[in-house]
Amino acid sequence: MAKLVNWTPDLSVGIDAIDDQHKRIVDFINQLNEAGLHQDRGTVNRVLEELLEYTVSHFSFEEAMMEQADYEFFGPHKKVHELFARRVAEYRHRFLLGEDVAIEMQSTLIKWLMNHIKREDMSYASAVRAHLNREKPRPAAKPEPRKPGGAIRKLLVRK
Repeated sequence: MAKLVNWTPDLSVGIDAIDDQHKRIVDFINQLNEAGLHQDRGTVNRVLEELLEYTVSHFSFEEAMMEQADYEFFGPHKKVHELFARRVAEYRHRFLLGEDVAIEMQSTLIKWLMNHIKREDMSYASAVRAHLNREKPRPAAKPEPRKPGGAIRKLLVRK
């Protein structure tokens, strides 16, 4: 497959689950590119459907993490997600009406994803990471070695 976009470390928000989801979106962009190059409308349609479904799922996951972390800009970030999901749905609608939207959409996806990750997602990442670190169970402290006491001491220490 000809890769149009590669995942690079500067796109990492430092949260494995989110990074994995972002990588999946990069895969969708590359699949869309491949299908567009081959003028494969069936694959374009499938990728658009999967991308729309996955994007909504990813946004819900991301928003839940932000909300749990009490991220102060949760509302505006959610609004950006809603607008983008609507935009993807519009591309799909145009495609179903017969337009060739693959190249235009992949260009939009690349610009949006890179800017969104590097700006909006990076801004919530530290709040979510801090929240996740607070929730992790802390390892139990090792008990201090006990000195034999009482009856045990009398058995071990004979005079």
